[in-house]
Amino acid sequence: METIITFDEQLFIYLNNLGSRTWDWLWLLITEKEMSYPLYAVLLFLCYKTFGVKGLLSVIITVALMIATTDQLANLFKDTFMRPRPCNEDFMMQARFISKRCGVYGFFSGHAVSTFAVTFFIGKLLKPYYKYAFSGLLVWCILVAYSRIYVGVHYPADVMVGALFGIIIGTLYYKLNLWFQKKYLNLT
Repeated sequence: METIITFDEQLFIYLNNLGSRTWDWLWLLITEKEMSYPLYAVLLFLCYKTFGVKGLLSVIITVALMIATTDQLANLFKDTFMRPRPCNEDFMMQARFISKRCGVYGFFSGHAVSTFAVTFFIGKLLKPYYKYAFSGLLVWCILVAYSRIYVGVHYPADVMVGALFGIIIGTLYYKLNLWFQKKYLNLT
């Protein structure tokens, strides 16, 4: 286990140090949840256009439940494993910390789990209707996940485990939503 943690720290230092002051502003924007609001608005519009009012309401309710799930699961893991964020560690003298804040625990990344869950839920819903929806969302969530390393608040393992849980949760909610729409809304 110690070898994995050491590797994760070294990989963090390497990936974090790929940054430069020239690009800091961009990664600080990408890492802020509020910067994704316009994307969410576009996704909601596409869901409305594709599935109508009933389908949109189904998507909104599912996303709300899914985000509550990812948020609570990430907090449960953070409180259980209590792995300090890299920005709280002494080795940060070898790395860059540019975030506005540094929480206490970071395993696993709430940003990664929620963005990957949204991508795998809404991306799969829209993929048959919009050719590049899923791949575009995948690029977005990878950028958000890397931004957490770039700004100095998460290790690569925090982000990768968050992404894995996001993929699983997003896929499960996608299947649940399809079942619900078919059984109760006659939409599929």
